[in-house]
Amino acid sequence: MSEPLRSTTSSSADGSRDPVVGKELDTPFSLGSLRTANRFAMAPMTRRHSPGGVPGTDVAEYYARRAAGGVGLIITEGTYIPDPATGPDPDVPHLYGEESLTGWAHVVRRVHAEGGRIIPQLWHLGSQRGAEPAYHPDAETVSASGIATNGDQVGRAMTTADLDTALRAYAEAARNAKSVGFDGLELHGAHGYLLDGFLWDRTNHRTDAHGGSRAARARFPAEVVAAVRAEVGPDFPIVFRYSQWKDSDFDARIAGSPAELEEVLTPLVAAGVDALHPSTRRHYLPAFPDLPGRDGELGLAGWTKKVTGLPVITVGSVGLDTAFLSKGDGAASFAGVERLVEQFEAGEFDLVAVGRALLADPEWVVKLLGGRSDEIVAYTHEHRKVLR
Repeated sequence: MSEPLRSTTSSSADGSRDPVVGKELDTPFSLGSLRTANRFAMAPMTRRHSPGGVPGTDVAEYYARRAAGGVGLIITEGTYIPDPATGPDPDVPHLYGEESLTGWAHVVRRVHAEGGRIIPQLWHLGSQRGAEPAYHPDAETVSASGIATNGDQVGRAMTTADLDTALRAYAEAARNAKSVGFDGLELHGAHGYLLDGFLWDRTNHRTDAHGGSRAARARFPAEVVAAVRAEVGPDFPIVFRYSQWKDSDFDARIAGSPAELEEVLTPLVAAGVDALHPSTRRHYLPAFPDLPGRDGELGLAGWTKKVTGLPVITVGSVGLDTAFLSKGDGAASFAGVERLVEQFEAGEFDLVAVGRALLADPEWVVKLLGGRSDEIVAYTHEHRKVLR
């Protein structure tokens, strides 16, 4: 749901006022009980600045600066759920335990004080946890079939008991998210992590009810959605992030056509997802370029919206001149948002998640909407190392 567009202009060299590219995104949006001031979100980006899993004041101020800088919705870095096999790093924030939850409650208050909204990303890495994790090293790594995205055997396949443990952990983390005041939550089902490991045929070789067809491979992720929905109630927004690409294979596909994509996503929608967040490295690239005409130009966000009818978050090198995980020194400069606006006006997405650009410049949104794009700070690899 949106309201009439507000006029946003900037001064040109001759003193006249010209429309600002991006003003179309400066409109409110509602998702269940969540209402954002505009269409800009901060993409989830792992920072590892929470010693012992506890987000401190520096983490709270890091997110608050983005809210103060005009970001309507903060999607936090991945947060560990209460499962010993959830991940490898002790400095990734937890979404369980009194001290961690107290820290998150402070983060939420700071973001709200700056006028922003915030949801956590619930994260279980599955096989991506690796064989030698620093966090809970005695807990065995588990995933759909014990197969990493590169085809290596890592850990073991999940048993029925493991699946039940993970379901309880997701539900507990969701309950915790609601209790500390978050405005919704996101389930990380992309990039080869636990839930994505079920969705992809190269990492899911199961012969039980959770393997085989695309619908069967989506069964466990859908069970997670249903467990979370039962815990948080009908009005607390649930976003599901998924991807085609994997860390070891940028050309990987869980769906080779719109019909196959619908097979994957339909169980998630039926289980109670409110919005989908298809992760791409370049938001402007077509999802199925072999299709004729306009269909061959539509991005993954557009197709996601088309086959499900749900609100969609687009993401992928927004406003930058190099793609995420490109080779080189990692530098990226502002490259405009004209194509993004075209996609928005065509109805391809509802919210846009901005990643690296916001690491470099917390005021990226207000500068863009204020006609000050020439002041935007360019991204460098160094911005990944600090909480700026």
